[in-house]
Parts: sequence; C-alpha cells; structure tokens
Amino acid sequence: MGSMEGLKAESNGGAQAMNGGGEMTTTRRGRSSASSALPLEVGTKVMCRWRDQKMHPVKVIERRKVPHGGASDYEYYVHYTEFNRRLDEWVKLEQLDLDTMENDVDEKVDDKATSLKMTRHQKRKIDETHVEPGHEELDAASLREHEEFTKVKNIAKIELGRYEIDTWYFSPFPSEYNDTPKLFFCEFCLSFMKRKEQLQRHMKKCDLKHPPGDEIYRSGTLSMFEVDGKKNKVYGQNLCYLAKLFLDHKTLYYDVDLFLFYVLCECDDRGCHIVGYFSKEKHSEESYNLACILTLPPYQRKGYGKFLISFSYELSKKEGKVGTPERPLSDLGLLSYRGYWTRVLLEILKKHKGNISIKELSDMTAIKTDDILSTLQALDLIQYRKGQHVICADPKVLDRHLKAAGRGGLEVDVSKLIWTPYKDQEEEELRRDQRKSRACRSSARHSQQQ
Repeated sequence: MGSMEGLKAESNGGAQAMNGGGEMTTTRRGRSSASSALPLEVGTKVMCRWRDQKMHPVKVIERRKVPHGGASDYEYYVHYTEFNRRLDEWVKLEQLDLDTMENDVDEKVDDKATSLKMTRHQKRKIDETHVEPGHEELDAASLREHEEFTKVKNIAKIELGRYEIDTWYFSPFPSEYNDTPKLFFCEFCLSFMKRKEQLQRHMKKCDLKHPPGDEIYRSGTLSMFEVDGKKNKVYGQNLCYLAKLFLDHKTLYYDVDLFLFYVLCECDDRGCHIVGYFSKEKHSEESYNLACILTLPPYQRKGYGKFLISFSYELSKKEGKVGTPERPLSDLGLLSYRGYWTRVLLEILKKHKGNISIKELSDMTAIKTDDILSTLQALDLIQYRKGQHVICADPKVLDRHLKAAGRGGLEVDVSKLIWTPYKDQEEEELRRDQRKSRACRSSARHSQQQ
C-alpha cells in the first residue's frame, strides 16, 4: 500500500496521490468511505495480503460474523483471482486494503495486479499436478450450481499420520462435520474424528496397519493394495471423502460397490502409510482403466503420480486389454497422461528396428489407439499417406521430445506384481461358492440318510 504523503481529499469521495513519475493519479472509492462500507458485500473486489506478505486481488465469496465481535466485525472468505480455487481461504479484515475496494478496472490496476503475481517457480510449487475429470461434463447451469454449493471449504485442515495438511476444496462430509477447523484421520482405516483425543482412543482399538484388501505389489518400501469397494464399503467411502478435499470438479461416488481402489503406501515398521490411490470401475464398457487418481499433497513431486498411471496400464496388460483414463480429462490430467504416453511410445520407437504399426504399439503398451494417434499427432510424428498413418521417427527428433517430456518417475517392477484380474476373481469366487453349495447339499443328504 502506498504512502499517505501527498494524498489530497476531494469532495467527490476520490483521492489524488503522486505516482512514481510525479504525475497525479486518481483512485475512486465509490460514494461512501471505506469504513462506512463495512461489512463488505459478497462480490466485493479488493486487494488482500497473502501468506507471501504481498497484496493480491481477491473477490469476496462469503462472510461470517466474528464470535463476540461488534456489529461490523466479520471474516471474509476470498478467492484469489490470479490463482486456483484451492487457495481460497478465510481472512481477517486487517488483511484487506480497503483503499482498493471497488476500484475502476483500468490499466493501472491491471499493471498493479500483474506486478503482484507469483513467480513461475512459486506457481509451480502450488500447482501440483493431479488428474481429475474437468469441467466439460457440466453445462453452464450445472457448473454454477456446483460452484455455489462448493464455494466455501467446509474443512480447513486434516491430520493424517504425521502430516497436517491444508485442504484445497469442499468435500460433502456428513453435516455434523461441517465447519470443523480440523479433522483427524486414522491413516490405516481412514475413520475421521473431530478431536485429537478421539483419534488417540481410536488408534488403541484399531487393529489395521495397512489398507483393508489384498497386497498385490511390494517393492522395497512401496506397497500397493487392492480394495474392493463392495467388501470394504466404509473404507471406500472415507477414501472418497478424503480425496474430494483435494479434487475440485470430481463426482463423489457414494456407491463404491462398483469400484476397485488401488492404494499406494510407503511402508515402515509402524505400518503402511497411504501416499495416493487410483480407482477403476470393475466393469467398464468404455475400456476405462482409471476413474480417479490422487497423490496426497505431502507426497507430490516425488514421481508417485506417474507411478500410479504406469501401474494402471500394467494391470491392463495383465487383463489382456487396452485401457484409457475416464473422460473428460482436465488440462493438467491431459498433460500428465500425454507425458506418460510420450515417454512410453518414444522409448519403443527409439529401440525398434523397422516399421511398426499403431496397432502393434497398442498391443505392446495397452494404450488405446486413439491415445497413441493423438499423442503422435501432437508431436508431429505421424503423417497420413495413401490411406494409412505413417510414423516418422527421426532419432534426433525423438531425443528432443523425450527430453521435453521429462523423467518417467518411479518404475513399476512387474515381477513384483501378484494379481488376478477381477473377472477371473469373480469366476473363482463363483466356483468356490458352487463347491460350498455342493458340499452343503451333500452333507444335508448324508444327514437325511442317517
């Protein structure tokens, strides 16, 4: 905020001040003074001091009375217009520069807002990539309804294991948990409580040291557990509640019976601690091999997201199917997948001698042909000649694209994957039930004969 020196009151409620070049500039405050405009109305635009101690433009989304405060004592829920909704938060009045309230949007204001934007490095730290369906499936009315319903985060923080995590978005927890400043999660069964004391009592009784379900992968300190939503309904629902805190336009499925959850964990002598997960439908007519994916904030930028994507394709290979993520993808989701597809496809093209078809690439990678085509077209590595697609794989061009795609992250050691596809599991369970049924009938006949 500028110095008050050189400020000159005017009868029209505006103010004049000297700018850096010695010229007079005018800031319009509207009809009434800033103090008489309190409490601020929803929709008010103003500058706000953020955690970097710089002023950023915000829009007031909601307001609430300060307990035991005066008539005009409010806190304000604001959206930082430069950044993602995940940074929306409650702020106190003293964080707001009321002199900037209701300014005319002109070049000077735009220049000021631009000068206060974060550096590219700061933005990258905030914009951790995670994959989620985007906004495309919502029409304008549905999108407005969604944003109205979810505009204010109902849970500010969670404690999960040894981490306290700031949440990003609204999640539809049962109403009794709304406006709880902090929720405490059991990191093994994902039960959640309002108070630390409740969690401590719970941990003495909880006998889980890993997610429920089958451990299907173990390599070093990493484990993957397959959790059947039908067999572990409460865990599946709690995982969805937890994930929604960090995913914006993502449908929360209460009917978790239809899904399998693949939960990635870091393991030590205390147990297996959740890092992230992906889910997939048990039966997908569209060949989706992934419905939702999340790496929890403390574990991001460590290659786990790429690992989860790669793991979903290794399962598709085991099933003997091609796979693709559920559509639509967000921009960040498409970026993550395009990076994976680029690395996998170009590594094959570098090593392969002779011609190779799109179908052969799909068979080798379990990547859907449409995804292969769109990736190679985006890289300008494919041409359409005489009624067919031809891959143009110049080694220097491949190297340049591979370098741009970045590192591949943690690799899945397929030799450590011990897994039976769900269809085969169903058939085995059916055979087991039939054997039990025959045994029961045989036992009943034997009893009758006696």
